[in-house]
Amino acid sequence: MRIRELTADEARAQTRIAELADLLRDCVEGGASVGFMLPLAAGRLEAFWRRVAEGVAAGERHLYVAEDEAGRLCGTLSLVIDMPDNQPHRADVSKMLVHRRARRQGVAERLLRALEAKARALGKTTLVLDTVTGSDASRLYERLGWQRAGDIPHYALMPDGAPCSTSYYFKRL
Repeated sequence: MRIRELTADEARAQTRIAELADLLRDCVEGGASVGFMLPLAAGRLEAFWRRVAEGVAAGERHLYVAEDEAGRLCGTLSLVIDMPDNQPHRADVSKMLVHRRARRQGVAERLLRALEAKARALGKTTLVLDTVTGSDASRLYERLGWQRAGDIPHYALMPDGAPCSTSYYFKRL
């Protein structure tokens, strides 16, 4: 598996947009609460990734991908650095996605470690993220030294419409 940061041109490429949309579709259809509801509207996922790519081009975020031995996309994660003036030291970690065929193989951990290294290189000292309370992702974050700041009951919905609690995490670098 290879972890790498996409350039703006790579992130904007239609083939990459389609791959990222397929990855996001797999996660949502697999039950991940990542901001999208079932049924998925045509074009919605591609439009999301085009906005992400524009954020990469504008220098507002860094987009990492994981590719398997065959070069297929199997995971992604973003570091959002476009913060208010009083938070230049902080960044958000966003959209940890791992394809169902690649789970439990260390993809998420490797993506997260790459993002933490990038944040350090950018001089960031505090990272923040949120995830479904009690999820596999929450256990990963805790194992990697992230601290839970708290939970908000019924904060979001699962793709099928069921309410879920969200946990907020932070990590000092």
